[in-house]
Amino acid sequence: MTLLVVSCSSKKELRRGEFSPEEALKEATRLIEEEEFDRARELLLQVKNRDTSGRYAPLAQLKLAESYLKDEDPDTAIYEYRRFLRLYPDHPQAPFAQYQIAMIYFRQIESPDKGAGGARKAMEEFQRLLRDYPRNPFREAAKLKIKQCRDLMAEYEYLVGRFYFKKGSYRAAIGRFRGILKDFPEYRRIPEVLYLIGISYKRLGQQEEADRFLRELLERFPDSKEAKKAEKELRAKT
Repeated sequence: MTLLVVSCSSKKELRRGEFSPEEALKEATRLIEEEEFDRARELLLQVKNRDTSGRYAPLAQLKLAESYLKDEDPDTAIYEYRRFLRLYPDHPQAPFAQYQIAMIYFRQIESPDKGAGGARKAMEEFQRLLRDYPRNPFREAAKLKIKQCRDLMAEYEYLVGRFYFKKGSYRAAIGRFRGILKDFPEYRRIPEVLYLIGISYKRLGQQEEADRFLRELLERFPDSKEAKKAEKELRAKT
């Protein structure tokens, strides 16, 4: 019944030329907070269609995306934020829309074994934010989130490498571990990665390659527990 009243009232105002985009936007905001999403979207679409000033239509598009986000429909929320960016790429709120897209993907990350793909997608969106809007107010938060995404992606590669190593698939393990060295040099488990590469090569009978990685481990991380094991491996063959 209330929906009918709001709808009829809005239509009367439109007929009389008294429709206020500002007031409609405020009412839609209130409805979103009360989880009256359909009613809010009806008003927001009216704002988008009837705002002749051009001031309120972009804000209505943002609120439309927000309504889907709060309605637990992240895919549609992303679509509406992207629509905002297509329609208003130079709007002051464009960095916010891009940040929201990245955060939606980031919140969907669960764990290294399940969330590596999501982490990569989130990282790409944060990187787009920094690239397209270098002076945005979310720079530091985006940089931190990128680091968290990279850590999770590296952890996933490590877990897969360990799986192959334990299985005895040493070439596959080496591929994963060397990928970590190349793509994630800041990863916290680099000493262990170097050690496992060395042992993998040793078990493949490639002693020269094994020694190279074990020596690199000793040079770069002499105080690590893996360095002690590497030293023992190198002594054992002399």
